[in-house]
Amino acid sequence: MIRPIMKMQVFLQQPSADANASDLDIAQDLVDTLEAHRATCVGMAANMIGQRKRIIAVVDDDGTTLVMLNPYLIHSYGEYETQEGCLSLEGLRTTKRFKRITVGYEDTLMRSCMKEFTGRVAQAIQHEIDHCNGVLI
Repeated sequence: MIRPIMKMQVFLQQPSADANASDLDIAQDLVDTLEAHRATCVGMAANMIGQRKRIIAVVDDDGTTLVMLNPYLIHSYGEYETQEGCLSLEGLRTTKRFKRITVGYEDTLMRSCMKEFTGRVAQAIQHEIDHCNGVLI
């Protein structure tokens, strides 16, 4: 189901709770909402649809949507400064990101995964993990 985008900063600034298998319906709603905004958005976190769970969805380089439950950074390399926008916030903001990251997470089958990402996808994942942690750019 496509959900409205959360814009209340006080809600977005609160850390999200760990996700589990009972939260997979939230993951599907997140994917549906991301797909509805795909022309202007490459990633979303569950708190952006009003659900304070550690779930993110990001459009990968091949165009598929990757869903991560409980994502966390393991390694990060090549810090740089960039500007980002967000559906939940107005305008662009300056932030620091890393060119290459290694992320640990659980997939939608609740299997532990670890994967390296670079470029735009790495940047989007970092932005969404920040959302999970209650950090706004």
